[in-house]
Amino acid sequence: MNVRRLIPRTALAGAVALGIVSLSACSGTSDAADKGSDGKLDVVASFYPMQYLAEQIGGDHVAVDTLTKPGVEPHDLELKPKQIGELGEADVILYLKGVQPAVDEAIAQAGVKNTVDATTLTKLEEHGTEVGHDHEGEEAGHDHASEAGADPHVWLDPVKYAEVAKGVGSALQKADPDHAADYEKNTTALVKKLGDLDTEFETGLKNTATKTFITTHSAFGYLAERYGLEQEGITGIDPESEPSPARIKELQDIAAKDKVSTVFFETLASDRTAKTLAGDTGLRTDVLDPLEGITDKSKGDDYLAVMRSNLAALKTALGAK
Repeated sequence: MNVRRLIPRTALAGAVALGIVSLSACSGTSDAADKGSDGKLDVVASFYPMQYLAEQIGGDHVAVDTLTKPGVEPHDLELKPKQIGELGEADVILYLKGVQPAVDEAIAQAGVKNTVDATTLTKLEEHGTEVGHDHEGEEAGHDHASEAGADPHVWLDPVKYAEVAKGVGSALQKADPDHAADYEKNTTALVKKLGDLDTEFETGLKNTATKTFITTHSAFGYLAERYGLEQEGITGIDPESEPSPARIKELQDIAAKDKVSTVFFETLASDRTAKTLAGDTGLRTDVLDPLEGITDKSKGDDYLAVMRSNLAALKTALGAK
């Protein structure tokens, strides 16, 4: 179960009540959406990975708004009543269920016809977290995905992200059939770019001195599985929480055994825990970006650029040959 700093259900219920007039008045009632005054399809994306797909596939035919502004940790998002009301005015909503429970509940209330949950567009899996995880096959815990334990971080696997892109493209074609050909063309182009990115990762990480990497945020399970790597998270559920002494000892042993060189932290959370562990073990630190948002601290200005930065960091840390 997600225990990060979420908006209380009682507070969310109150916010939904304040926004309910807009929701009931503006919810879509047919597959073909009514466009805004500028003639564009109004798309609301829950956070950056959904925003990127909408912008790349929608092109000039869409106006995209994201609920999670740059610099805001998505899991911490608290929706304002105005945002909840505006959800009901969207032509299309794109979100990824399990990342932001506050958003999930508000979207369920919005009742917009063209609502796309990215988790339905690819197969989700359960990935063990750091706590209690070992290499002997013992039962592991789950990442901060959903109460069912499925890991939502599919956008960090270019192959799965491409599957989601195809579904988003189909959804935009359905919502705006007049521009279906353009959406299809843009989807094909994006899927090609993601295929190229997958090839870069596969080639770059094929021959490495170690397959193990340590990170504060256990967000890279799909990426690790896709490219034959082993993710070891420090705390998993909350990258800013303190790991137990037992976990620190376990990670020290893993680092020595698997020749780990680097402890990764992310851009939207404190690097304190990573630096503490690195200092105790004589390791270096670096950024591995879970791409939940783009800020001026991001090593790149869009998804592809940041993913390539992640690849470069992994190649260095893993001793790519």
